[in-house]
Amino acid sequence: MSRQTTSVGSSCLDLWREKNDRLVRQAKVAQNSDLTLRRRQLAQDALEGLRGLLHSLQGLPAAVPVLPLELTVICNFIILRASLAQGFTEDQAQDIQRGLERVLETQEQQGPRLEQGLRELWDSALRASCLLPELLSALHRLAGLQAALWLSADRLGDLALLLETLNDSQSGASEDLLLLLKTWSPPSEELDAPLTLQDAQGLKDVLLTAFAYRRGLQELITGNPEKALSSLHEVASGPCPRPVLVQVYTALGSCHRKMGNPQRALLYLVAALKEGSAWGPPLLEASKLYQQLGDTTAELESLELLVEALNVPYSSKSPQFLIEVELLLPPPDLASPLHCGTQSQAKHILASRCLQTGRAEDAAEHYLDLLALLLDSSEPRFSPPPSPPGPCMPEVFLEAAVALIQAGRAQDALTLCEELLSRTSSLLPKMSRLWEDARKGTKELPYCPLWVSATHLLQGQAWVQLGAQKVAISEFSRCLELLFRATPEEKEKGAASNCEQGCKSDVALQQLRAAALISRGLEWVASGQDTKALQDFLLGVQMCPGNGDTYFHLLQTLKRLDRRDEATALWWRLEAQTKGPQEDATWSLPLYLESYLSWIRPSDRDAFLEEFRTSLPKSCDL
Repeated sequence: MSRQTTSVGSSCLDLWREKNDRLVRQAKVAQNSDLTLRRRQLAQDALEGLRGLLHSLQGLPAAVPVLPLELTVICNFIILRASLAQGFTEDQAQDIQRGLERVLETQEQQGPRLEQGLRELWDSALRASCLLPELLSALHRLAGLQAALWLSADRLGDLALLLETLNDSQSGASEDLLLLLKTWSPPSEELDAPLTLQDAQGLKDVLLTAFAYRRGLQELITGNPEKALSSLHEVASGPCPRPVLVQVYTALGSCHRKMGNPQRALLYLVAALKEGSAWGPPLLEASKLYQQLGDTTAELESLELLVEALNVPYSSKSPQFLIEVELLLPPPDLASPLHCGTQSQAKHILASRCLQTGRAEDAAEHYLDLLALLLDSSEPRFSPPPSPPGPCMPEVFLEAAVALIQAGRAQDALTLCEELLSRTSSLLPKMSRLWEDARKGTKELPYCPLWVSATHLLQGQAWVQLGAQKVAISEFSRCLELLFRATPEEKEKGAASNCEQGCKSDVALQQLRAAALISRGLEWVASGQDTKALQDFLLGVQMCPGNGDTYFHLLQTLKRLDRRDEATALWWRLEAQTKGPQEDATWSLPLYLESYLSWIRPSDRDAFLEEFRTSLPKSCDL
């Protein structure tokens, strides 16, 4: 009777094994198929077959002779499921846990231990494998999957403890995960073992590459390019899939750029472009490299190529039915050199760099293309500027208007400004509350006052270009009216003084007031009304004492009005400011405002000040 039972059990085991091997071969056939729908259907059928086989095996009491096959089926099921889903799930962690519990059931250790966490289960199961050497190979394969799951979830502490247990190291002396992974030596697979989709050694290679890559990229993001080099070289020198190699070469290029090795950086970026079709990250990194080298032409060419590359849908290779390196990598962080953003974000970088480098005509065209791209895609939300890589829609409008004015296309700039005003007109009745929000740094449209006021400022400059002086003065006055009408009282400043967003708003508002007062003052000067200009420049000095241009225009006006004593006193004040400690520009200004301020910055400042100094009486001269 016993021999008959054993014979039946052996027969069932052979059938289960044959089914596992057949399903693994089916998955491998699907993997090599060129037909996407067919390969997915074959793989899905194999997955369902493995699910049913696992259900049959786990429907019986755990038995040592069957466990190697059962653990193999668990591994094949998890590998195929994770590769089809392109990620791990909690269900797969439960599958691993169930496999460990089955191992312990054979040792009659299913009591309180089964209520412990996965880490404790692994410790118990690997100790049990010392008594059951036939399970060792399958357990190491399952441990490879557990390591992959924990690495993808960033549970590095649990992963380190698992590897120490696998390496039979109880000292805990080594905290270097890379070293622990290298030390791990999975047992070789038996020739007559059930077929597997991926053995433990293959999983180890993937884990080594993925962890070295993750660590190298993290070191690069946190500002340690020297340390990043070591890990990234480790990845490049090992078994690394081509899509990952493109990213590694790009990251190595970024390391060398930050370390001041532009030629080596360029070599790696060229290698990245040759290695694959994901050209976005290396092209963006190349533009940063050329900007650092001062080669503006090459920088802009790289950005143009980046825009074109992002316009072409990236067709990644069909995933293998394995645990691949890409499966264990996090999505690119915004601070990562591998994050190249969307086509519209790349177009904005190109347009803004053209504007910053004086290529106004190109900038204007790129901004108009960008607006068309953004407005066609979906209704844009008017929200505060996010962190890089781009501004919000109203700021794009304002930058575009600046580019058009700088390119001599004032009428087009006016059209654009009217469009922006029509989109923000509904906010005008709420301006007082919005100003208060801006001061307090709340999240509800704190930059709206800047947008509306800046739009009138740019309209004024466009009318100046068209020679309509009265209309220009009217627009500058409208800008100032909006700026002064609802500004909170000084006594409220303390509430927002420690708020970063409030401070950013304050600096921009202050400079915007100065720009509007200087602009209107210059128009008074052009029309011969120096007294009115003097009032605006005086107010500019009071409202924005950090803006040196207001002092200069005030000095010129006082000299023209022959108010010698006041001009001399102001000149001494300017001299003291020049020689004293300079205030740090803690907050950067929006690009449209920086560009505008550069227009009204006097080009003859130094010559005029020197001429004024030489005209002073000798007793006043330094």
